[in-house]
Amino acid sequence: MSKRITAAALSAAAGLAIAGCTMPGYGGDGGEATAGTQPSFGGPDSIAYAEELWSAMQKADLVGVNSIMSTPYEGQHPHGAVLDTIERPMTLNGHRGHVIVKRNYGGDGVSETAVANNPDEWLKSVTVMFRREAGYDPDNGNWFWAKYLPDGSLDRNPKDMQLAGRVAKGSDQGCIACHQAAPGEDLVFNHDRF
Repeated sequence: MSKRITAAALSAAAGLAIAGCTMPGYGGDGGEATAGTQPSFGGPDSIAYAEELWSAMQKADLVGVNSIMSTPYEGQHPHGAVLDTIERPMTLNGHRGHVIVKRNYGGDGVSETAVANNPDEWLKSVTVMFRREAGYDPDNGNWFWAKYLPDGSLDRNPKDMQLAGRVAKGSDQGCIACHQAAPGEDLVFNHDRF
């Protein structure tokens, strides 16, 4: 059974529905590295960081068994037909940053009520933004992006790149491209606090 947080307690989080985002082929950025550099996403450093992030989120009850859950709300592509979102500060490797955890639910018959009653049955993926230290990716708010499957393993794009790091940076599609359309300058759709 999940811990519950009321909509009033998470009013800022409940409205984080993402509009118009796509993630199919990622345009030109398949995460490829150039000589002497790490790929923008899906490389060994990004994958290791994503694994540490998942572990920290588990310890904070943000993902996994008995995780905190907000009130489910109607979602849309690319995330899911129903979503629930939690946002809070979290420390990882000595850095305190904000994490936004969006659980993406789907399947035939999915509804907000069905998700509230049995979230594990409908969970398809978990998308995460974690605000890293200054200098990580200043052009994009220093956000680390990851898309996990329900078991905590990383999802992959059509080029078989694991979705962790500066996902699709420089592309016209994907996490960063979509979130650059958010109002304000923090790449978050619901508010401009970061």
